[in-house]
Amino acid sequence: MFRRATTGILARTIRTRLFSTDLSAAQTIDSAFAEAWKKVAPNLDPPKTPLSFMQPRLPAPSAIPSKLTVNFVLPYASEISGKEVDMVIIPASTGQMGVLPGHVSTITELKPGVLSVHEGNEVKKYFVSSGFAFIHANSIADIVAIEAAPLDQIDSSLVQKGLADFTQKLSSASTDSEKAEAQIGVDVHSALNAALTG
Repeated sequence: MFRRATTGILARTIRTRLFSTDLSAAQTIDSAFAEAWKKVAPNLDPPKTPLSFMQPRLPAPSAIPSKLTVNFVLPYASEISGKEVDMVIIPASTGQMGVLPGHVSTITELKPGVLSVHEGNEVKKYFVSSGFAFIHANSIADIVAIEAAPLDQIDSSLVQKGLADFTQKLSSASTDSEKAEAQIGVDVHSALNAALTG
């Protein structure tokens, strides 16, 4: 009997709980703060609170869109801006992550690897050194990389030379900072080599 009672109570509370996409956007003015401010300083406008700087929540689409909108930016350039594609494969720190339209909201760190942008039968590949990817519930993917280059513009002989140089620096490094710098070079050049060889 106790089990039935708790099951009934839980079922009622679960049914009435709203999803985060069902909630309305936050108010831009904190009315309680504004009223308290008017009591203290009636002649001055209330200062802006963090709540007033927040953007309203983007509406989640009622149906899954057919395309994913991608923005791919670097500190010095915008590689892709507002392009609608079928899929993006991201080199996330946890492994390769495929992103399709309607993907759940996610923030992930990028590791050195290949970023693939799929549009129909065309696939454009970039090598990214590091960065972050922000996947939004409204099928928009914002990818921010520190360095990136189209894979077809990378010289494999220079990658092999760089890998050999950093491997030698790693074996001869004496301080922790030299070891860390050499290890980063080895990681990036190993990932470049793997991307080029396939």
